[in-house]
Amino acid sequence: MIIWGYRTKMFQLVLATFLCGQCGYPAAHAVLKRVTKFTLFFIPLFPISVKYLTQCTHCGAQNRITREQADQIVAQQQGGQGQPGQYPQQQPQSSQPPQQHQGH
Repeated sequence: MIIWGYRTKMFQLVLATFLCGQCGYPAAHAVLKRVTKFTLFFIPLFPISVKYLTQCTHCGAQNRITREQADQIVAQQQGGQGQPGQYPQQQPQSSQPPQQHQGH
């Protein structure tokens, strides 16, 4: 029997202040990287999906962003340009906990 599946992990890249598109509150937003890896016998082998998103610390709303947008936000925060800014405009994404499925 072969046990396979996938595992998703979230990594926080940086905290940045934006005006939230959902609640309209100027709050800190976590810029997150979500990596889903294929697993074989519970060992993560290779990534099958990498997505970037922001999550408002005030209302919890998540919005998907591109890698370029995430890199730009990280560079601004690390370069000392961490001024409150406009929220990156993308489609809202529902908040779902990380999933792990095991198949046979």
